[in-house]
Amino acid sequence: MIKTLIFDFGNVFLNLDLEKAMQDILNQFEIEAFSDDMIAFNCLYEQGLVTTDEFLGFYQDNFPKLSKQDIIHSWNAVLKDFPKHRLAFIQKLASEKKYKLILLSNTNELHINWVKDNIPFYETFKRCFCGFYLSHEIGLRKPHKAVFEFVLNTNQLMASESLFIDDTTEHTIMASQLGMHTWNINPKQEDITNLITAKNHLF
Repeated sequence: MIKTLIFDFGNVFLNLDLEKAMQDILNQFEIEAFSDDMIAFNCLYEQGLVTTDEFLGFYQDNFPKLSKQDIIHSWNAVLKDFPKHRLAFIQKLASEKKYKLILLSNTNELHINWVKDNIPFYETFKRCFCGFYLSHEIGLRKPHKAVFEFVLNTNQLMASESLFIDDTTEHTIMASQLGMHTWNINPKQEDITNLITAKNHLF
């Protein structure tokens, strides 16, 4: 029996455009792909192990033609909109008090600052959850085993009674290996508001 719902944020509630944003960054930076160093630094930033100033400085050192604002604009281009029907969905779940609701997101300070500035109901959304874990605030990121254990242990959850929803396959694979139920949601074809229908056999 499912007692806890653990949600990702991007491409579950907040729409992202990963493909277009990546192409825009590659064009802006005049590169064909992210280097290993760039990928590693991005991961450090998502874990809060480097500051936003250090993050921007790293990219300015590597791409001196770009201003800080150029980099911020490119970095945030992936972020789109938050449909209001998804807010209504999570508010209804919260009001029913049938499930413990937790959010677990790989993100970073620049992205969250954009959300705070552009999604007027962000704080309302946040209050729907009894646990709200952002990777750069807790120093852990998916798909590492430790981040899932952190959420389970902190909230005294049983993995077998938890359903984890995420659009990234490697994240749901790790959660499944720990005994959690999972929904690897496809944001192009599925919507979180159809959760009960999609996973009816679990409820």
